[in-house]
Amino acid sequence: MNEAEVSAYCRERGLYAEQISEWRAACEQANDWERHQNKQLKAIRKADEKRVKELERDLKRKEKALAETAALLVLRKKAQAIWGGTEEE
Repeated sequence: MNEAEVSAYCRERGLYAEQISEWRAACEQANDWERHQNKQLKAIRKADEKRVKELERDLKRKEKALAETAALLVLRKKAQAIWGGTEEE
């Protein structure tokens, strides 16, 4: 709308042109805030995904170590059963 149309609109509704300008600026800033918030949420999500990958990698490493330890204990018990070693070794 040009200035004449804005003035006519304001007279019809009992408003001032400055009010409309302020409302428009507030709406534009609200949209910018939403974009800013989306960027923050995206960064947080990316950090969370990175943390999940690190934890999954750590979990796999620990599961492998646990499986190896369990296998060694089984082999140790079998060796003791075969050769009659002591349980305290």
